Amino acid sequence: MFEWIADPEAWIALLTLTALEIVLGIDNIIFISILVGRLPESQRQMGRILGLGLAMCTRILLLLSLAWVMRLTTPLFTLFEQQISGRDLILLFGGLFLVAKSTHEIHATMHPDEGEDETKGKKISFLGTLIMIAILDIIFSLDSVITAVGMANNVEVMIIAIIIAVGVMMLAAKPIGDFVENNPTLKVLALSFLILIGVTLIAESLDFHIPKGYIYFAMAFSVTVEMINLRTRKHLTIKE
Repeated sequence: MFEWIADPEAWIALLTLTALEIVLGIDNIIFISILVGRLPESQRQMGRILGLGLAMCTRILLLLSLAWVMRLTTPLFTLFEQQISGRDLILLFGGLFLVAKSTHEIHATMHPDEGEDETKGKKISFLGTLIMIAILDIIFSLDSVITAVGMANNVEVMIIAIIIAVGVMMLAAKPIGDFVENNPTLKVLALSFLILIGVTLIAESLDFHIPKGYIYFAMAFSVTVEMINLRTRKHLTIKE
């Protein structure tokens, strides 16, 4: 079981996989932060921890169900000469949900008064938030699990990489969540990223492969510009 410890290639795979899991988990952190932002202040940190804990459990369970995950790539039917598999359906509906949910959240952020009227008298359910996070974790986890399977031969290495990555994300979730919540323009930018990811998932489900590097570069460039804007606004406020 632990023979891989003496294998240098396994350690390289572990480090690479951990870094990859953290990068692939950024969208997960953003969405969890926005979802738990609707909860009362006292429940937010617990929501983040449980949400990321669910993400970890989901990925590990998917790894332990490799035969099922691989079967998801088997075509179920053909539509307009396009073969549709179980993975395609999950990515399609997940992408549509992500686009719809993010668009709704942007609208609520831009028109907070309307959002308050809609939710007046409604209690934000902690359990409902966790269920939504759990469902989205399956969508977010599919690609990272398939990536992990392609990069490492040992299930133990994959599981350890996921546990380390989620541990790092748990440490980063609160500061990222608070920063996004305290900067409305950054929150809209984060939601725009989620729309971009949703569109990418829909494209992937239809066999249009968009290189992830392009998406991450666009995100990094947009965040850099927004950070410069935030810094500029801060200096202007201090001068006034």
